[in-house]
Amino acid sequence: MFFRNAKISLILAMSLFSFQWLVLEGRLVQAMPPVQRRVVSNGLVVLFSQDHSLPMVTAQLLIDAGSRKDPSGQEGLAHLTAKGLLLGTSKRPVTTMNEELDFMGASLDVSINRDYVTLGLRVLKKYLDEGFDIFCDVLTQPTFPEEEIQREIQKTLAAIKSAEEDPAEVAEKAFRSTLFMDTPYGHSVEGAKASLSKLNREDIVRFYSTHYHANSAILAIVGDITGDEVTEKVVPSLTKWARGIIPDELFTVTFAQGPKTVKINREITQANIILGHKGVNRQDPGYYAMTVMNYILGGGGFGSRLMDEIRVKRGLAYSVASLFVTGKYPGSFQIVLQTKNESAREAISLVLDQIERIQRNMVSEQDLETAKKYLTGSFPLRLDTQAELAEFVTQMEYFGLGLDYPEKYPSLIRAISREDVLRVAKAHLHPDNYVLVIVGNLKKAGVKGSMNQ
Repeated sequence: MFFRNAKISLILAMSLFSFQWLVLEGRLVQAMPPVQRRVVSNGLVVLFSQDHSLPMVTAQLLIDAGSRKDPSGQEGLAHLTAKGLLLGTSKRPVTTMNEELDFMGASLDVSINRDYVTLGLRVLKKYLDEGFDIFCDVLTQPTFPEEEIQREIQKTLAAIKSAEEDPAEVAEKAFRSTLFMDTPYGHSVEGAKASLSKLNREDIVRFYSTHYHANSAILAIVGDITGDEVTEKVVPSLTKWARGIIPDELFTVTFAQGPKTVKINREITQANIILGHKGVNRQDPGYYAMTVMNYILGGGGFGSRLMDEIRVKRGLAYSVASLFVTGKYPGSFQIVLQTKNESAREAISLVLDQIERIQRNMVSEQDLETAKKYLTGSFPLRLDTQAELAEFVTQMEYFGLGLDYPEKYPSLIRAISREDVLRVAKAHLHPDNYVLVIVGNLKKAGVKGSMNQ
């Protein structure tokens, strides 16, 4: 069995939703299957869930090595290290590895955000041994060949240059750097031209040796695999991955004081606007009340107040939305919209009006119930694929939500009251202390200046 020790099984293995079917919008949806948890001798956390509907296995490894770990002046190092995992190993040059994956019809990919790196594998059950051999090889024996690293740097520089032509990307980058200033969440995950040009293989090897340890990682395995197979085929290879010393982290949470406006001139017809301010981390006790409040304000699509006021009633924008960007540390709150240059000032005024409105008056019972029904009803639909389930499970562990989180989530949302919504709106929305970014034709928008801060 996956857990051979009954006491460990009782403590660590917890059931999520039992196998059951929910009726949502007139169709049957299978709820989340049970998940088991195990901590390997080297400190690696392994989460496992069986799904025999397809002869596939999906694995996702989360490593606490996101771009917030970049040393000052070496922005982009975490990103380059993550990408370097797939550039060849001591057993397999990159071309050999790709040929093997193609032969199996398997996929192996890596992604990175500000908090963590994820290494994902999807492979047919019949190639499970071969797939996990490559997976473990990439994870524990990367060689970071110099020629491939330099090619990856050039690809990243080209992507950064291309993003400079995208007004939405320009706005997001300006918003983040202004709001977070010089703190670890402030720079782009990919880094910048100046920092990338200074990076080399030795920097990557050092970063890998410092942050890629078994005891700073979480592995989720989902699919056509049994507990015995996890124990016998997967865990033994991963026990060879060494435990390491996790460096102390001094994360300074500092936000710009506003109101502050960044104006970037572009000869475009639509102004791209972001208005926002400091936010919260994922573990904030008000998170669920903020989720409901945000749905009503701007996160609920056509059912939100911002969409109704700015698009439906006035036709000023094609899209407008609000969101809390949460992470391991406090993130941001943002309202993002695109509108004609000429209507930018009016749209911004309406955004501020709606923030003040939700802070001033309690939401209606109807708005509250609509938000709750959507948030609880759509929850199982977010886990339609093995990849989505694997990603969700690793994040539950990373943010300390508990393996019973899917079971608790509906009651956490249903418990939110009108008073809770008003309380978090007053506490976590700041219409007098914001960062405003406008990327557009500033003359037509009636906004003077460029890159003013």
